[in-house]
Amino acid sequence: MGVAEAGLDDVFIDDITVPATDGYLLGATLFLPRGAKRHAMLINSATAVPRKIYRGFAGYLAQRGCVVLTYDYRGTGDSRRKARTGANRPKSLVGFKASMTDWAALDVAAAVAWMRQRYRALPCGYVGHSFGGQALGLIPNNREVSRALLIAAQAGYWKLMASPERYRVYAMLNFAGLPLTRLLGYTPGWTGLGQDLPKGVFEQWVSWVMSPRYLFDDTKLGALRNFPKYQGALRALCLTDDPWATLPAVELLCSGFTSTTPEILSVTPADAGGKTIGHFGFFRPEHRDTLWRGAAEWLQAG
Repeated sequence: MGVAEAGLDDVFIDDITVPATDGYLLGATLFLPRGAKRHAMLINSATAVPRKIYRGFAGYLAQRGCVVLTYDYRGTGDSRRKARTGANRPKSLVGFKASMTDWAALDVAAAVAWMRQRYRALPCGYVGHSFGGQALGLIPNNREVSRALLIAAQAGYWKLMASPERYRVYAMLNFAGLPLTRLLGYTPGWTGLGQDLPKGVFEQWVSWVMSPRYLFDDTKLGALRNFPKYQGALRALCLTDDPWATLPAVELLCSGFTSTTPEILSVTPADAGGKTIGHFGFFRPEHRDTLWRGAAEWLQAG
């Protein structure tokens, strides 16, 4: 059913489900332009960020002729329901099996495949926010993507974060997050994350954050072999007032994409009209005529 919204009255918006590689149903939203379809775009979320955060940007891309898919990783948002059953969201994530490796291999890879199967004739663009950008290097089918825009995506080693934020993150993860996660069997959103997270996701994330080369130090992460497979255009936006995805952290992540030449752009608040951006602010509608326009023009180039 098409849903009209203020500012999006020329876009069809459908809430759907997309099957992951193992059949798990992911909550998703498809944005369709009323006019000609020129590009297919997939927006991949940050850790513990629901897909609704990207709704405005997705609608903006659809207004420009893009078919856009947003979705929630398993165990988050509308993807907390049990696999294949369609059951209501469980009261908690205790016992829910998932990791960041699963998010990439089972969820992100399936979302790319779903878009390619349905819109094979359209060039496929990829927007990766934070972990969503990291996942591009981990999925086996990243060659299906022609252009990828990474936004605040980084190798998130805690010492590469800006001070004093690095110390807050270190304390939050190690002295609050891990003990509570092991006690409760999941990570509650009220610890500061915003959303509840499966235990396996949080524990793997912390292990990466504590490692100097982040996920590149994970000797058990076989999916690292997929980083060199990506050969499309790659642009990474480093937001200068973002304490998490600092320039050294963005550069470290981009160093894994050895089969392309990443373009790293530093974006200041002045570039967005003097307002703060930070780790999440790119997706605020106030940046429609500045950051959004530049991003869309690059994604739709070529």
